[in-house]
Amino acid sequence: MSAIGGKKRENSGEFVKRVGLFAGNVLAVNPTEKEFKDILGMELKEDSKAAEYLSERDGNTILRVDFWIENVKPNAEGNKDKPYKLSFFLEDKVRMNKDNTKTQYINSIGSCAWAEDESGLPSWFTSRDYREAKAGEEDLYEFMRGWLNKLDYRDTATALELDWKKLMKGNVKDIKEQIDGEWAGEVGCMATVIVKEVEGETKEYQGIFNRAFVPVYSMKNFRLVDYDNENVRKALATKDTKDLKVYERFVLKVTGEYGCKDFYSLKDIRDYDASENPVATNAPLTEGGADY
Repeated sequence: MSAIGGKKRENSGEFVKRVGLFAGNVLAVNPTEKEFKDILGMELKEDSKAAEYLSERDGNTILRVDFWIENVKPNAEGNKDKPYKLSFFLEDKVRMNKDNTKTQYINSIGSCAWAEDESGLPSWFTSRDYREAKAGEEDLYEFMRGWLNKLDYRDTATALELDWKKLMKGNVKDIKEQIDGEWAGEVGCMATVIVKEVEGETKEYQGIFNRAFVPVYSMKNFRLVDYDNENVRKALATKDTKDLKVYERFVLKVTGEYGCKDFYSLKDIRDYDASENPVATNAPLTEGGADY
């Protein structure tokens, strides 16, 4: 005899962490305390540093750029998720490889290339204006190209450039102006859970992978193929690079040597189950944990 019933579970008010892929819409960029309340519905703690975005390291200015992103699709209960914070860290120094033998360059639409000197840059890259890239720009522009996806990046007149000097003063007005703007669209993001050791205690934070994004139109492919399966990923890694689809490149970037170090899933977003995450890392790729 079957039996289904009992007391209805009450919501404890605790934020439910989620993992997986979702279509995101940018709500705010580096919000002020007032914008935290008015746009995000969050009251900052009295000692919160959430709205402090400039810092310094080894004499170099660092700007944290926070994008607050909503999952455009309601959850199973018909409610919207709490906004997700996606962070990038820009440092006022030229980006070099580990042994300082190559410099990274960035062109006028945010594409990057590495070379020992300018003579080694590919022609597709130098067909546009370019300069030496600063630390953190590659990942920021990777996201912005995915977000501002209504721009035609193949057109020679298209430009995606931010004033570096303004950024290093904490001025992100040019980015904020793109929210719900002419070029803005939905972008495919991957929610993760970051695990850290804090004062001897293991803590878990909501995060978003900040090094790769996927077009929303291609997200249906993750429902057709189980990219969480290791054998599927191994087979994908054998494909010729030129034959890879955009979503397959995303999978390889997430799962590669320099990919996501946090807990993730390459399926539609779902509630996080801590029992599925036996391995914790003390060196997460992103700095997580919202300080409201």
